[in-house]
Amino acid sequence: MKTKADLIQEAKKNAALEAIKHVKNNSIIGLGSGTTVAFAVEALGERIKKENLKIMGIPSSYQAFQLAVQYGIQITTLDEHPIIDITIDGADQVTPELYLIKGMGAALLREKIVATASKYNIIIADESKRVNTLGENNQAVPIEVLPFALQLVKSKIAALGGIPIVREGKGKLGPIITDNGNVIIDANFGLIQNPQELSVKVKMIPGVVETGFFVGLTDIVYIATENKIEKIQK
Repeated sequence: MKTKADLIQEAKKNAALEAIKHVKNNSIIGLGSGTTVAFAVEALGERIKKENLKIMGIPSSYQAFQLAVQYGIQITTLDEHPIIDITIDGADQVTPELYLIKGMGAALLREKIVATASKYNIIIADESKRVNTLGENNQAVPIEVLPFALQLVKSKIAALGGIPIVREGKGKLGPIITDNGNVIIDANFGLIQNPQELSVKVKMIPGVVETGFFVGLTDIVYIATENKIEKIQK
């Protein structure tokens, strides 16, 4: 008998299959990071084999790069293709307005660059990521920070009402280091009524490289439940 976890994994895979239907031949694809997106990358690899689909991928992290290579997706760069046709990515929280919190995988900076360069952005998430207001369930906002400015940024986040915690690595001492050589602060602001305004305030702190607020960047979200795939569209 399948467990609830098994059913959710199956649903996420089905959501990924819906997402990749938007991918056309000769497209430039932005590849997000995380376990949910891994289903989409694997499915794209199957389409390449079966349909002789010709696509090129721009990974948003080293993890996404490794997956793309594993499943036979040709890699390119933003220097070669500054306009991306479609990006498929995951999220940590999604609201009905398509406001997102992203970055629990520590790839938020490159994910936002890829999303901003894309004509069309599709998000895949399971139903646990759907909320009415960002910050529910004590969800923190990941913030990428220059190490030199860490203490300054922590104090400024606290002044904005947040509780900043430097994300520690697992299996080694010290903070998580991003693909860009920066550190991550997970800031809990409670319920966030105006994510766009708060994002600007945090981004304006010297030393903040990027925030995990993704506002106005998403076109479609596929929510995977145990029984169906729900589509939320801009």
